[in-house]
Amino acid sequence: MARIIPLSEGSFTVDGTKRFVPFDERKDALKDRPAGSLLVEIQPFLVITDKDILLLDTGLGFRNPDGVLQLHQNLIDQGINPMEVTKVLMSHLHKDHAGGVSVEDVVTGERSLSFPHATYYVSRKELDYAFEQDGKSYLAKEVDLLAKRDNVVFLEGSGTVDGYIHYEFSGGHCPYHQVFLIDDGEDKVFFGGDEAPQMSMMKSRFVAKYDYDGKRTMELRQQYMERGKAEGWTFLFYHDTKLPTAKFE
Repeated sequence: MARIIPLSEGSFTVDGTKRFVPFDERKDALKDRPAGSLLVEIQPFLVITDKDILLLDTGLGFRNPDGVLQLHQNLIDQGINPMEVTKVLMSHLHKDHAGGVSVEDVVTGERSLSFPHATYYVSRKELDYAFEQDGKSYLAKEVDLLAKRDNVVFLEGSGTVDGYIHYEFSGGHCPYHQVFLIDDGEDKVFFGGDEAPQMSMMKSRFVAKYDYDGKRTMELRQQYMERGKAEGWTFLFYHDTKLPTAKFE
């Protein structure tokens, strides 16, 4: 049976500038943030199976007050040594999902992969696109090492890793987005990245301006929900401030 651990980095607002500003609901008000601000959780997930310790997306790459990568600290707090992660599955490379792909040495300024003993699974076309679009949504310096290390597997289209991790090209939120279904024979765990980011979005039909193909993304949400209902998927919601995981009955 798969063990699921949400690794929340906290709540943030984000507006058209693509800056992620921490949000504390005990003292902050959404109305005080710039017009059009969205409130989101930043929440990578750990899924532990009999075969692997899987990390799904890597958060913002922020450090905690002690200078430790927040993602590493979250793992340590759960009793997991970050060096024990075996696979890193990347839905896409926007900076709020890929900031923790690599980490910068505070003394030398050199970057290294945050999970050097893991194999990273990334869409090759998404990485190329990240370099082309370096700026607001993508930060090339954070993902540059993926093109230079041999512990990176480039994915294209749809397929399966090790017989139980299914990946599908989806291309709704950004041109080369992909989603993952982990099926260990007992549980089916679905990670839809930014095409199934919050429970509330799954239940409503709307086209979002921030999606590359908003109509396709809307249709994908409906497809995922129906498939998930039929097959008993557990959904992992990366941006949900209230509900990290859920099943649709």
